[in-house]
Amino acid sequence: MKKLLLIAALSTVFLNGCVIAVSDGEAETHWATGKHDSWQEHHKFNREAIANLPLKYQYQDVLAQLKTPDFTDLLLKDGNTYQVLYYATNSIHSDGKTSKDECTPLVFKNNELIGVGDIALKALVD
Repeated sequence: MKKLLLIAALSTVFLNGCVIAVSDGEAETHWATGKHDSWQEHHKFNREAIANLPLKYQYQDVLAQLKTPDFTDLLLKDGNTYQVLYYATNSIHSDGKTSKDECTPLVFKNNELIGVGDIALKALVD
């Protein structure tokens, strides 16, 4: 009996840090709330959100919707402020790291969305 109590007492110490995850059954996921099951869902969420962004959408509104970008660029050119936010939308490399070529750029001029994708980025650079 003493052995059983000792084992139970020791087990409690070792099991104290265990966590049990329980799903709430919610079908829809959102990367910003940490409810995505995979990077594929994260990329899909970003693609769908970006596809529905209207031009002239405000910089802060995009951040509120998509949260922190994977990469950012900032440029002051001809008295205008240009910001580029990069969000992961497709996986090219199987290295577990996100690179800019796996992201969709969102180009802002003076805090307004002026373009999405490589064409918008190229127009800014040219």
